[in-house]
Amino acid sequence: MGLLKYAILGAAAVYGFKYATKKRATDGKSLIDDFKEKVPEYVDEINNYATKIKQDYRQTSDLY
Repeated sequence: MGLLKYAILGAAAVYGFKYATKKRATDGKSLIDDFKEKVPEYVDEINNYATKIKQDYRQTSDLY
């Protein structure tokens, strides 16, 4: 039973990898390429969110 489970998980992982790296006919890019282009935007959003949380924490801790 365990071997069957690992075979199914392995097949799903291979299919997912092929799907993520398959190039589209319209623009020649894959999902991975799109993700690579948007990573700097995601990092900036995360940094802005982190500074907002720090500011909220400082304001709350100053009250007590």
